[in-house]
Formats: sequence, C-alpha cells, structure tokens
Amino acid sequence: MQYALMTTMEAGDTLDHYRLDATVARSGMSTLYKATDLRDGRQVAIKVPHAEMEADPVLVERFRREQEIGQELDHPGVVKTFDGEERSRLYMVVEWVDGRLLRSILNQERKLPIERAVNFALQICDALDTMHKHGVVHRDLKPENIMVDDEDRIKLIDFGIAMKEDARRITFVDMSATLGTPDYISPEQVKGQRGDQRSDIYSLGVMLYEMLTGEPPFSGPNPLAVMNERVLHDPRPARKLRAEISAELEEILNRALVRDPRFRYATASEMAWELEHQEQVGVEDRERRPALGRLRLPGARKMLLYVGLALVPILIFGLMVLLARR
Repeated sequence: MQYALMTTMEAGDTLDHYRLDATVARSGMSTLYKATDLRDGRQVAIKVPHAEMEADPVLVERFRREQEIGQELDHPGVVKTFDGEERSRLYMVVEWVDGRLLRSILNQERKLPIERAVNFALQICDALDTMHKHGVVHRDLKPENIMVDDEDRIKLIDFGIAMKEDARRITFVDMSATLGTPDYISPEQVKGQRGDQRSDIYSLGVMLYEMLTGEPPFSGPNPLAVMNERVLHDPRPARKLRAEISAELEEILNRALVRDPRFRYATASEMAWELEHQEQVGVEDRERRPALGRLRLPGARKMLLYVGLALVPILIFGLMVLLARR
C-alpha cells in the first residue's frame, strides 16, 4: 500500500479516527503520541514516522517489521500492537501503558531493593522467553525500553531494531539503530554481529547489575570507550559495590555477563530458574581462574584491537558521506 507523505502532526490533530492528545516522545525516526480512539474512547499510543523516514524504503521496511513483530507477540509483559484497519498514512497503534520508565525509577532511587530488582528481572525473563520462542530478538533492551506500572508489573516496549531470526537482514547507516545502546549491548553486537537471544540475556544482565549496584557494569568518557571495556574486560564484582548481594546472585550476574555467548545462559528460562532457586546456584571461584570467555591478548595484538575499534566511527562516517553523495 502506498501512503502520501504528510507534515509533522501536533497534539489536537486528528489522524483517521484517532485524536492526538499529547506528544510523548520524539526520536530521530518517529514521534510517539498519546491518542484517543474516537470510536470507543480508548486511549492508545500512536507512533508516526517522520516524513523523511517515509521516503526511505529501507527505513519503511524496518518500521513495518517492528509493527509485524508487535502484532505477533501476545504476552502481558510485551506492549500490544493493534492492526486490522485501513489507514491514510503509515503509522503504528499500540496499547497505552500507564506507568514510569525503569530509567525514571533508577534515576530517582539509584539502587533498588534486591527483591524488587530480582522481581523485575524475572518478569523480563518471562517476556523474553515468549519472544525468543517466536524467533524474535529485541536487541535494544535497556531501562528506557521497560515500562513499570503502579503494581510493579513490567512491559517491554520499542521493537525498533528487533529482529526475527528467519528474516533477511536490513542494513542502514545509523550506528545506534543498528547496534543498540552502548551501555547495554552485548560484546558480539559491538563486533558487528546480529546477535541472538543470548544478546538479550546479556542486556538483561547489565540492567540487573545496574538495578542492584546503582551503576552499569562498564563506564567510560564516550560510547566507544564503553564498548571497548565490554569487549576487553570483566565487570567489577557486584558484591564490592553492594555487600548484601549474595554470592549466588553475583554468580547469576556473572553467567549473564560472560563475554563469549557460548558460555552465557542459553535461554531466558534458564536464567529465571536460577533467580528463583538461588540457593541451588553453585558459585565458581573466579578469583583463581579467568572468567569464561575472557579475552587474553599479547600487548601488540591488544593495541591493534584498540586501533581497530577506534576506526569504527571513522569508517561509519565515511560510509554515510559516500551514500549521501549517491
């Protein structure tokens, strides 16, 4: 179906049978509105791509894939996407979720009570398990993409760079949109791989670490430095930042944050089981031996790796310039 390109809409405008009540958020590719369905008064959220995005077939395909993924998933921990109607332009209708972003909660409280953090992680595991069984990988799990309602129930939102394992690869020149968010992406995504369900588990491990300790496991002066840390080093032991974290819970974090995905939890249900049965988790002596997946490089090779990673943004910028000239 072909849609006519339209100018940016504002609160108070009507889009088919939806009234746009308020602008919720703007990104580089779309605007999210709180809206009312004039047929029945139901509140919904409407995601409208920017006009320049609608002119790019690759970005339109990405938007449609996000919509298809949302329509396929049916889980209380995943935001619902609605369909089944003719539309005058390209846009997405999803359920309206009252609550706060997990990021807002962390900004306010920093460290969460251990029981609450584990509860959030278990709910996310449950949602991920359903997604992964449908062949869907989120690839951009972060506190900004987790909604929490007044009863501490979570919903995963924003499937903008989600991937179906059996779908062809869609490539476009946008580093953050291709990789995800530097603080939360897995080492394999940093290396340019598509990632799989174990990549989501890594991102969940990062979030759980942050919920428990008040800070992410890796930091640096810029996104490149953060990604370098993730590829080359293990996180600081969580119990050194918060003594009341049990050895078993720290072990679960370590297993989720292993750099080599082969040694990570294979499924979200595996991680959930250990979170629910922490007393049965065996604790490895990581002080005496390198962590699984540890990258050990001679000095010269390590220097070459740093140089190679430093060239990544330069190569991406050059590719953007080349495509712009075409």
